[in-house]
Amino acid sequence: MIQVMSQYHERQARLFRRALRLEYFTVVYNSLEAALSIFFGHLAGSIALVGFGLDSVVESLSGGVLIWRLRQHGKISQEEEERVERKAMKFVAVTFFILGLYILFQSIRKLVLKEMPDPSLPGIFIALASLVVMPVLSVAKRKTGEEIRSGALIADSKETLACSFLSVALLAGLGMNYLFGWWFADAIAGIFIVLFLFHEGLEAWREVECAPGHC
Repeated sequence: MIQVMSQYHERQARLFRRALRLEYFTVVYNSLEAALSIFFGHLAGSIALVGFGLDSVVESLSGGVLIWRLRQHGKISQEEEERVERKAMKFVAVTFFILGLYILFQSIRKLVLKEMPDPSLPGIFIALASLVVMPVLSVAKRKTGEEIRSGALIADSKETLACSFLSVALLAGLGMNYLFGWWFADAIAGIFIVLFLFHEGLEAWREVECAPGHC
């Protein structure tokens, strides 16, 4: 019996280490993606690419919260973990709304003033990379989350998958501008990103408000 319990705890420890590695990768990848997207977005004058980069910043913040949560496993009480996580996730939710308003303002301004962004081939490659990496990462997170029974990790896996859908909007906007010179496609893609940001903000806020005992 003691040996069985020991094997169980060892397996759980391995799974938590795997979960941490996945989150560390998420934060590093999103940080790099954010830096490149914002840099090339400013160079090309692409609000969609800048918005994609800003979303990656928020995703990194969210990943940082989950890393903290996983590292505190077994060190502090479950109630303390949940209390701090709720505060952090509220901050992340508000950040989604602030970024969404900024991207919405910039997108409408570009449409009204007819500001034409330059084609951005690096931006297209960034979107393609996200389309490949994010679904694979999402599956790995979900599988690990189910094995350790972590609702937070499973929710994060859904957020990671949603990022790949966001890449489709970015790729469409950048691609149409690059191939056909449709300058307005960039601003329209920016508006789709705004809808995504608002949706993610609402979902994050609802998850916090409807946590067990807090609805």
